[in-house]
Amino acid sequence: MRHASWLRLVVMTDMDFDSIFDQHYPPLVRYCHRLTGDGDVAEDIAQESLVRLFDHQVRGSDAGTRAWLFKTATHLVRDRYRVQKNRVRLLAENPVRPSEPESPVLRLERAEARDQARMALDSLASRDREILLMRYAGFSYREIAEAIGVAATSIGTLLSRAERRFADVMTEAGRQAL
Repeated sequence: MRHASWLRLVVMTDMDFDSIFDQHYPPLVRYCHRLTGDGDVAEDIAQESLVRLFDHQVRGSDAGTRAWLFKTATHLVRDRYRVQKNRVRLLAENPVRPSEPESPVLRLERAEARDQARMALDSLASRDREILLMRYAGFSYREIAEAIGVAATSIGTLLSRAERRFADVMTEAGRQAL
């Protein structure tokens, strides 16, 4: 008995979907096409509106369902326009420029500099290394102080000393490389 009622619910839901789709999809696509000027986008938005209708399990009269679908489609069109407008603005502010392939010499120099910096960091005391890595990872003085167990007011001095030690190690490594 329970299985039969579950099956009836599924069949009714499928029939509801089909009837709602058949009734509202064509005018919804036409409406979205008028708003966007693009048939493919209009179909995508109409489909998304119908999916949201069933995800939110909206129930009501045909007029209420129609109003909900058209309102949702209008919001989706506005959201799409807003995202597209922001994308254009961001691309204008930060244009994508094709980059030159990195030369093998430059790639080798970067790898050597990275290895040298890693060795310099490894040669520092663990607290200096932690302070430098945390600061250049974006941690605030207060966060660094909490992590290493010192007063926040002393982080500036500790950071300055750690940077000086790091610079000294890097300078010495540069001299040895010559």
